[in-house]
Amino acid sequence: MNDNSKIVTALLAGFAAGAIVGLLFAPDKGSETRDKINESLSDLGDAIKERAEEQFGQLNELKDRLIGLVTSKVSEMESIVDDEIEEHA
Repeated sequence: MNDNSKIVTALLAGFAAGAIVGLLFAPDKGSETRDKINESLSDLGDAIKERAEEQFGQLNELKDRLIGLVTSKVSEMESIVDDEIEEHA
């Protein structure tokens, strides 16, 4: 996990913890507090889902680049081997 990912994760966790603590000490009725907590947790879940989708997208891009690189190198090697076979045949 890179530094930016760690920072975003820490910010999301801090936001969630702060929201929950703030709601628990708020002078609202229990049902209102529960509704606010549920809403905050839903928002946090959405943010985590969005971040995970971004990370999966980046992993797919890396996978595609690696596959392209390996395919290119395999083609180069096949060409070299074919040339060597032709020279010695």
